[in-house]
Order: sequence, then C-alpha cells, then structure tokens
Amino acid sequence: MVLILLNFEKRDIILIVGLLLFMIGLIPFMAPIYAALIVIVIYFGIKFYVGHRRKSIEKELGEGICVDCGSKISNQKCPNCDSVNE
Repeated sequence: MVLILLNFEKRDIILIVGLLLFMIGLIPFMAPIYAALIVIVIYFGIKFYVGHRRKSIEKELGEGICVDCGSKISNQKCPNCDSVNE
C-alpha cells in the first residue's frame, strides 16, 4: 500500500526542487541535518496527503460521471438519464 502512494511522477521533480530550495533556506537558521529531516518529513507528508486525496476522489467518482447531467454512474448506467429514457 505504501508503494502505491509513493509512485514517482513528473511533477515530483518540481516538489523535490522546491523542497531542496526550502532546505537551503533553512540551513542558515539550523543545522543541515535538521533542515534535511524537516524536508524529508514534508515530502512524505505531501505524498501521503496526495495519495489519500486521490484515493478518496476515485472512491467518490466510482465508475465515472455522466456527461449529460453530471451524476455518478453506477452499474454502467446513469440513474437520472436512464430512468428518463425508459
């Protein structure tokens, strides 16, 4: 499960670069090891939050949404549009 949440994507490069710059900004105020630990915790925190949020969105959408009315599709049918057609 943890490996699913930590998939590396292209936008992770931006996150890593931003966190490295943040770490460089923290170094004058604290020891480099503490700055590195803070950045590592922030990185995994963001990855966990994004993975949890993505999973909740997929659960909320189910099979997808109807193009016509925007409701949730269940059993390959839209409950609003298919009931009107019958």
